[in-house]
Amino acid sequence: DDGTAEAHQDARRPAVRNCGNLKNARMGLLSVRSLFTEYANEGGGAVKAVQNVSFEVPEGKLFTLLGPSGCGKTTTLRMIAGLELPSSGRMLLDGEDVTFKRASQRDIGFVFQLFALYPHMNVRSNIGFPLKCQGVARREIDARVGEVAKLLRIEHLIDRPVSGLSGGDSQRVALGRAIVREPAAFLMDEPLSNLDAKLRVETRANIARLHQRLGTTTIYVTHDQVEAMTM
Repeated sequence: DDGTAEAHQDARRPAVRNCGNLKNARMGLLSVRSLFTEYANEGGGAVKAVQNVSFEVPEGKLFTLLGPSGCGKTTTLRMIAGLELPSSGRMLLDGEDVTFKRASQRDIGFVFQLFALYPHMNVRSNIGFPLKCQGVARREIDARVGEVAKLLRIEHLIDRPVSGLSGGDSQRVALGRAIVREPAAFLMDEPLSNLDAKLRVETRANIARLHQRLGTTTIYVTHDQVEAMTM
């Protein structure tokens, strides 16, 4: 794991900054500086998972991390999200050092590879759960969930249990749960890897469309070169 993932920055500017009532006052300048992490192995040695990774994502841009499995992409993303701590290096969001802040203290939305939906909740409850945890009023939760469902074109699924959703619909719910928080940045960890070829193409286009519409700083991790170049 040598941390040599290639980075590709989307040069397109978002066409629309406002989506209904969804706020986007902060778009998030994200800086990663000399990020390094290692783990102890069973033999008493150390495995270098990420080695001196540095990059900067200007606010409102979509930035892809491209590399083969095991090169440190997901580990880097998890450190930015606050799910893992680095051995050294710094991470800044809008100039604020968030390196050792809890994940809940970072204004970041994470889209996981395996969707990570709550199976006992319906679509509406899954999308609104982050707001409920923040103590947002029920009326505002309902309004924001409705806006996100309209944006993602899943209004017809809003009261359905997530257990019966297709892979593509499950991914849209996972995206909605990240979007509804209106974070300064999105992190997406190979969000299309569990979809079939047709759904990958469709969902990739949807993610690119959402980025252009919301204009939120996004880091997108993939091992697929075609996917990285077409985002």
